[in-house]
Amino acid sequence: MSEQNTEASDSATPAAPVVRRVDARHRYEILVDEQRAGLTAYRDRDDQRVFFHTEIDDAYAGRGLAAVLVEQALTDVRAAGKRIVPVCPYVAKYLTKHQEFRDITDPVTPEVLTWLDAQLGR
Repeated sequence: MSEQNTEASDSATPAAPVVRRVDARHRYEILVDEQRAGLTAYRDRDDQRVFFHTEIDDAYAGRGLAAVLVEQALTDVRAAGKRIVPVCPYVAKYLTKHQEFRDITDPVTPEVLTWLDAQLGR
């Protein structure tokens, strides 16, 4: 938090959610007041980041956190020069409403699904 915001902050006001990439666990996490509120999981396949699962803990439902999480994750994918493969239904739905990521989105193919199943040991 910057110094200029310190005075205006109120302990009853929740902090803005923070999204962080956790490479060791192949996911992005969203934190609310330093507590993990949800995640979106991925595996990297060459220049593609294959998103396969997104969840928000019930205690944080209804706050729009999934959209914040996915938007920041996809922005990070773009910054890394990678492409998006939306196996996760939530990520796929998000992309239908947010065309700004269309140029870096690849289709979900049987080959990608077979590869993902092998990666996840399914």
